[in-house]
Amino acid sequence: MIWLLRAGLGALALCLTACDPVVRHKTLSTIFDGVPTLPPTDEYCVDFARQYHQEQLGLAKVEVKEEGPKGSTHLPYGEKRCADCHGSDKDKSGGLVVPKQELCFKCHPGFLKGAFQHGPAAVGDCLACHLPHAAPNPDLLGAPRDQICGRCHTEERLTNRMHDRLKDSKIACVECHDPHAGDARYLLR
Repeated sequence: MIWLLRAGLGALALCLTACDPVVRHKTLSTIFDGVPTLPPTDEYCVDFARQYHQEQLGLAKVEVKEEGPKGSTHLPYGEKRCADCHGSDKDKSGGLVVPKQELCFKCHPGFLKGAFQHGPAAVGDCLACHLPHAAPNPDLLGAPRDQICGRCHTEERLTNRMHDRLKDSKIACVECHDPHAGDARYLLR
C-alpha cells in the first residue's frame, strides 16, 4: 500500500512541475483553491516559448559543436552505398529494396514512439519533409527548419493567437512540437 502512495505522490509531483503552463494550472486548480487564473493564451505561450528558446540557446552555448556544412547528405548516398536503399536489381518496382513507406524505418526505427504521430511519419511518407539524397538544409529537410511545417500546415489556427506572435521570433515549430511522434496532444514536447 505504501508503494501506491509513493507512486501517487510521484505522479502528483510530476504533474505539478509539468513544463506546460496549462497542464500545471489545471492540476493545481483541481487540487487547491485560490489558484490565480492564467493570463491570456497569447501572453503565456509567448513567454513560455521565449523562456524555452533562451534555455535552448544556453544549452547550445554549453555544448561546443563544430560548425558543419549548411546542407546535409544522407550517409549511404554520400558513401556511394546506393544498394542500401535501391538494391542491386535495377528492374525492381521503384528501384527500392522495400516499399517506400517502409524504407526509412529499416535504418531509422523508433521515430514513431508515442501516443500521437505526425500524419506523414505515421504512414512512412518521410519524403513529405525530408529529401532522400542531399538537401541544402540540415537533417535532409526540403525547406529551412523554420519554414518546413508551413508547406503543409496552412490552417488558420496555426496563423493566429499564440503562433502569430511567434512568427518574428524565428522559433521553429520543432522547438515546441516533435515532428515525428509524442505522448502529448499536438505533438508538444
